[in-house]
Amino acid sequence: MIEKLVMATNNANKLREAREILAPLGIEVISQREAGADVEADENGESFEENAVIKAQTVYDIVGLPVIADDSGLCVDALGGRPGVHSARYAPKGEECDKLLEELKDVPEDERSARFECWLVFMDYECLDVVTGSCEGRISTEKRGDNGFGYDPVFLYGSRTLAEMSADEKNAISHRGAAMRALYDLLKERYGE
Repeated sequence: MIEKLVMATNNANKLREAREILAPLGIEVISQREAGADVEADENGESFEENAVIKAQTVYDIVGLPVIADDSGLCVDALGGRPGVHSARYAPKGEECDKLLEELKDVPEDERSARFECWLVFMDYECLDVVTGSCEGRISTEKRGDNGFGYDPVFLYGSRTLAEMSADEKNAISHRGAAMRALYDLLKERYGE
């Protein structure tokens, strides 16, 4: 069993979620900065998987410990899957929802399907594994809710946006939560007792 792994992020929310989900396995999850890898990977891949592998490899090369890394984003069917792998760079921070609503202003409500996708990579000295998670929904016609970040105020899951949900409600259905639970299953099968 591995005792410690590094998450290729310094995002406190991602770390908290990984720690909570992997805690029953007795694995300590630390940030890349805590592991001594204060580096920014060049995410120039053409897919979520490529970017996650780039992040994992960048950190692994520095720390030499098992690493997990993810890349995720919003894929809107009416936009041919955009913003997709460019979700973080689609618009300036805080303007993502406004740009998305503008692009979709003439798209009928029943054609606004979308999904958040997360690709998560586990890398150690002997293997590289990839797990995924997704959250299916649609894009609303207006921003709603004060919780969350990024596209949460316009992403409808059922009748509510992610920004109208508590953190626990969102984590239970989120794409990253689903990928983390898949990673838990993989690690438990491989290293469990």
